Amino acid sequence: MKRSKHILAAVTAFLILSAMTACGGTNGSESISETTSETVSETIQSEETEQTAEQSEETVQSEETEEISEQEEATEEDEENYDTGDASLDNVRNQDDIGENELLVVSFGTSYNDSRRLTVGAIENDLEAAFPDYSVRRGFTSNIIIDHVQRRDGVLIDDIDAALTRAADNGVKNLVIQPTHLMNGIEYDEIVEKAANYSDAFEKVVFGEPLLTSDEDFDRVIKAITDDTKEYDDGETAICFMGHGTEHSANGVYSKMQELFAAGGYNNYFIGTVEASPTLDDVMALVKAGNYKRVVLQPLMVVAGDHANNDMAGDEEDSWKSAFENEGYEVVCVLKGLGENEEIRKIYTDHAQAAIDSLS
Repeated sequence: MKRSKHILAAVTAFLILSAMTACGGTNGSESISETTSETVSETIQSEETEQTAEQSEETVQSEETEEISEQEEATEEDEENYDTGDASLDNVRNQDDIGENELLVVSFGTSYNDSRRLTVGAIENDLEAAFPDYSVRRGFTSNIIIDHVQRRDGVLIDDIDAALTRAADNGVKNLVIQPTHLMNGIEYDEIVEKAANYSDAFEKVVFGEPLLTSDEDFDRVIKAITDDTKEYDDGETAICFMGHGTEHSANGVYSKMQELFAAGGYNNYFIGTVEASPTLDDVMALVKAGNYKRVVLQPLMVVAGDHANNDMAGDEEDSWKSAFENEGYEVVCVLKGLGENEEIRKIYTDHAQAAIDSLS
């Protein structure tokens, strides 16, 4: 912008002097005009040279930034020294030949192959068994996870746009979208918005509810996870669940779960989140208020992916495991996503059933 102003000023000066010459030109005026013309030409050439040099520098910097980003990405993948399982055992459900009825199961996703198969895959299998008239297909909302799995394992999972385009191209008439998300949060809103862009491609589109929607859902989830962890409930153990957390107003599901734990007499059950509230500090304060010797940690997430393995059960100083160990507690980490719980999967099946029933 500054260069443009310099050039404009020089050209303006040249035009003024040229006008003066035209009105009452003398030899002196012609000399001034020639000198100004040369100055303007030199200024423009200088500014253009400077601009070209800066553009070249910006291009080099941009290319260097991209190269550094790619190198960092490659380094992160090279440092992934843990085994997440055999990706070939997982059915990515991105086949064509869908038919007129599709049940699209939408998940955030995970790059942990075994957990993906045992959670998201298990939910999809249950839905396929429950609704034989529907072709069950998969869509992930996280393109970062999709790209990571494709680079590492050579396996391509559809994102939402790809899944919806596939459904449209296959001539699907009745599309049922069942999210595996816990709540009606940001991810769920984005799914609804994207599906709206494809509404003209289908005769009917309906949505199943996320896991924690009705009061009955909350009661069923609490029963499912307390039954699943009752072996640890010995009076001396605090059982802590780690949720993800969101800036969306739907984050209130976590505090509601904590209230329902207390109302149901599960006073040694606690819930916190990684990225919102209640925080780890909040959970820690509640645990310290009791006389517990042991702490059991388990994710309140559909999958046991990166957050569960690192933020919860990792050996880093800022993990939940390390935090409780530093306070003198014996810590047991249960790397088991909610999708492995049969009773949780039944809730998703019931939600899909309600959506299908609404078609008629």
